[in-house]
Amino acid sequence: MALKKKKNEAKAAPAKKVSKKPSPKKAKRTAKKTTGAKAKTAEAKKPGKTAVEKGYDADDIKVLKGLEAVRRRPAMYIGFTDQRGLHHLLYEVVDNAVDEALAGYCDRIDVVIHEDNSVTVIDDGRGIPVGKLKGTRKPALEVVMTTLHAGGKFDRKAYKVSGGLHGVGLSVVNALSEWLRAEIYRGGYKHVQEFLRGKRKAAMKKAGRVKGTGTKITFMPDKKVFETVSMDNDVVAHRLREIAFLTAGLKINFTDERTDTKEAFHYRGGLEAFVKHINRTRQPLFARPIYVSKTRDDVIVELAIQYHDGFNESVFTFANNINTHEGGTHLTGFRAALTRSINEYATKNNLLKNGDVGLTGDDVREGLTAVLSVKLPSPQFEGQTKTKLGNSEIKGIVSSVVYEGLCDFFEQKPPVLRRIVQKSLAAARAREAARKAKDLARRKTALDNPDLPGKLADCSNTDPTECELFIVEGNSAGGTAKQARDRAFQAILPLRGKILNVEKARADKILQNAEICALIAALGTGFGREDFDVNGVRYHKIILMTDADVDGAHIRTLLLTLFFRHFQDVITSGYLYVAQPPLYMVSAGKEQRYAYTEAELKKVVKELDGKKYKLQRYKGLGEMNPGQLWETTMDPENRTLLRVTLEDASYADEVFSLLMGGEVEPRRKFIEDHAKEVRNLDV
Repeated sequence: MALKKKKNEAKAAPAKKVSKKPSPKKAKRTAKKTTGAKAKTAEAKKPGKTAVEKGYDADDIKVLKGLEAVRRRPAMYIGFTDQRGLHHLLYEVVDNAVDEALAGYCDRIDVVIHEDNSVTVIDDGRGIPVGKLKGTRKPALEVVMTTLHAGGKFDRKAYKVSGGLHGVGLSVVNALSEWLRAEIYRGGYKHVQEFLRGKRKAAMKKAGRVKGTGTKITFMPDKKVFETVSMDNDVVAHRLREIAFLTAGLKINFTDERTDTKEAFHYRGGLEAFVKHINRTRQPLFARPIYVSKTRDDVIVELAIQYHDGFNESVFTFANNINTHEGGTHLTGFRAALTRSINEYATKNNLLKNGDVGLTGDDVREGLTAVLSVKLPSPQFEGQTKTKLGNSEIKGIVSSVVYEGLCDFFEQKPPVLRRIVQKSLAAARAREAARKAKDLARRKTALDNPDLPGKLADCSNTDPTECELFIVEGNSAGGTAKQARDRAFQAILPLRGKILNVEKARADKILQNAEICALIAALGTGFGREDFDVNGVRYHKIILMTDADVDGAHIRTLLLTLFFRHFQDVITSGYLYVAQPPLYMVSAGKEQRYAYTEAELKKVVKELDGKKYKLQRYKGLGEMNPGQLWETTMDPENRTLLRVTLEDASYADEVFSLLMGGEVEPRRKFIEDHAKEVRNLDV
């Protein structure tokens, strides 16, 4: 999970000059003009007016050649043009190398992020073919690099299993790179070709004799395409570690020259090692993960599961080593088999008594950590970004393999089954308590209840696309925010103190928390797997606005944990933001300037050039008057918002478990390892 600056919310320079304190009412009137009522105008169609008269004829039809379409509409091919899309470029190149490993021809991949943010990926596979492609006068390398849907993965001759299905990977990387250099080691020679923004710079040439085979791709992401060309070290490292777990025996070396760090990922334990790694900050119910592996109808199914004493479900699915964030048919098959096998064996062994309620899927998945990997010849993904598997036959294959494997395990290890059932029964009882608490919460916090407006100051606009909800820490800041806001489209929900840490709480306890119940009612999405519906959300901007001190950071982390664990679709829909209030106000006479970081403060002081000034450090939002809060943090024309995004769910799961879970030692080690990276510490 990451925070991304929203481009159209960051127009003003952070250190802002203010000659006069803004009038909240005047500022609100200005904001209403831009964000208030819908002011749409449409010209009625005039009878008899032809397309030609409108200036639309055959000359207006354009055919995009080569990779021009990719550069015009990059999001169609990589999903995003922010850091997520940037990482996707790297993953496309790495996935090609992994395909060589899955085919049995590669056992080492080197990934290097250079100081200038260019990236190199090297593998010791067979090397991209360099011979002339039949029907063209071009080498296969050039065709692969410059033509969409050109590759060796459309039949099953070169690759029986492949993540790079659509043949657009390298060509898209090439199109969205300022420059790209390909070195191919094949046939005893090094072959080199360079490209500029998807077009060849020169013909392929031989550059000396070499031993062995392989491919080396170096590319510089295009600054004209991406919001940033700086990749996130932690996110990249996590994905490479993930690939190494999924491809037992493959060694991946990762070097970041920007930070002078090196890591090596090499795991012979495969998925079992992966699950142990995820659960390293938790307390497992049994030592060794349950492992199932079988090939059926040319499909390889691998599964590792382990339960812990927590309450959150952490299930991660992969198809041909591609992280299928949105699940798919393999996940559906797994869930059905897990529920069926546990219920059948619990009944068979008399572990379910007459007074016990039946075990649902949610019950048997409480405290579950699982990694499911399928490798299949012809995967059908939803979109090029490959986030959901669609092969209908996979559901039945995975279901039967997992069911048989779990039944065999339970026959051999009855004590493990007993622990799982006891855990599931406790979850079932808590589920029933949560249902009653949920019904009570609905009655107490329904939005038409006259008691609620005392906590929620709602906006008058009812169109979610135009409405904003500020979740504010404490009554003092809440009172200031209510005075500063534009009532037409901005709602304020003040929360009292630190909310419950949901990482260590079941749903029934969560629903007994008054602050969380108020938030659930305000959002309008419902709560829980059965009731939650992101389409019911009442605001398309939900903004966490906490103080700029240690307590504020803690409250923000608690809220992020809540949204990640129970309102994750709000994040993936792009509705969750973090406000950026200033840290300082510098006053020099009538002039006021705001600084949002220590570096900006130094810049402001330097620009004042010897003038006498007063410095105010904002530790709490309540220290600002309504005009200052509006001007710096709430006015859409001036404020900076950070959008919360979810790029890697398994990495986010690990971080929240580490920071908010019950194990102290892993958290202590994390703090010690990252202590030098802290920029501002308020003590």
